[in-house]
Amino acid sequence: MASPLFVSPEQAFTLRANYGTPLYVYDEKTLSAQADKVLAFPNAFGLTGRYAMKALPAAAVLRLFHSKGLHIDASSGFEAERALKAGIPAENIMITAQEIPVRLKELVGRGCLFNACSLHQLEIYGQLFPGTEVSIRINPGLGSGHSNRTNVGGPSSSFGIWHEYTDKALAIAARHKVSITMMHTHFGSGADPEVWMHCARLALTIAAKLPEVSRLSLGGGFKVARMEDETGADLHEIGTHLLPAFETFEKEHGRRLHLEVEPGTFLVANGGALLVSVIDLVDTGEEGYRFIKTDGGMTEILRPSLYGAQHPITLMTSTGRKEEENDYLVVGHCCESGDILTPEPGNPEGLGPRSFVRPEIGDILFVGGAGAYCSGMPAKNYNSFPEAAEVMLSRSGEARLIRRRQTVDQMIQNEVADDE
Repeated sequence: MASPLFVSPEQAFTLRANYGTPLYVYDEKTLSAQADKVLAFPNAFGLTGRYAMKALPAAAVLRLFHSKGLHIDASSGFEAERALKAGIPAENIMITAQEIPVRLKELVGRGCLFNACSLHQLEIYGQLFPGTEVSIRINPGLGSGHSNRTNVGGPSSSFGIWHEYTDKALAIAARHKVSITMMHTHFGSGADPEVWMHCARLALTIAAKLPEVSRLSLGGGFKVARMEDETGADLHEIGTHLLPAFETFEKEHGRRLHLEVEPGTFLVANGGALLVSVIDLVDTGEEGYRFIKTDGGMTEILRPSLYGAQHPITLMTSTGRKEEENDYLVVGHCCESGDILTPEPGNPEGLGPRSFVRPEIGDILFVGGAGAYCSGMPAKNYNSFPEAAEVMLSRSGEARLIRRRQTVDQMIQNEVADDE
């Protein structure tokens, strides 16, 4: 299902009046429904669903998913600390990071799980925690991101221990009397159940070489349909497709592998939107383009500029209009030619005009699919624009502020004056 329009025009103008724009809006009903789908993922011998919190690390979202029964995947020690401050139990947090956390000893001591992403990380963990258990991330030699910027596996990816080095990992673990009881991998496998089956078989082949592994994480990467022409992943179909492979592994190796999945985008993408106001309208003549300028942009939603990513955009008019539609480019408020919300699909260098009825200054644009990798991954404070406010809509449609808009004083509070 493509990104839903979970805010009416009337609600949008009320939200702007109360909180201003740009404004992130999250829909509790949609987020909860996505969590239910993850927790219902078919499995042979048990399931743990983790939320990849890097997608949207707001405390209110973490608490919501915790209440549903999801655990947390943290991509840094700082994310782990943030989750702890949000009230997530340490034992529900797994750290899978490119960088060894500065406070690793304290975090593991409190109960956080650690997923070693390189031989060096495994060596450090073994030195700090001999005689314990650990998880390792394996680069399976295959990835399926839509570009090198999003690929998380294969020879062009630095994530995980190269699959041919499992013997080296076992040797390090043996030297420190550490048991590798979990294997993690991440293919980013999209929506096709057959692709997921191929990836799962590859992961199981590697897991067979790690004799103490009892848990296998297949990571996230479940495709979400933001646009009407996109097809999203059906988790029930994918999970059902994988069942025979896990059952066969149990028969061949005598191990009933507990399955973990860790979606991020799947859980939050279509449960979030960005509201921006139309602040100006310009054009570059008959042979050029028409532009809708907004009070948001790459400081709130970087994906279009970074990846050429597509987000559905709905114009919510302040007055009734039934005029003929025209093509417009939607651009952000930054002094940056790359701050564009309507790039050519898959090409951040290209332009992809969209059709709208005649806009007017004061209208609102609902930018859908903005729950994942938007507020958590902006061009923060570029041009000294403050971080946007965030609200959560309850099931009844009532708005609750979950993050205040940043002030200029907060933006510069860590700067050091010459006389200090």
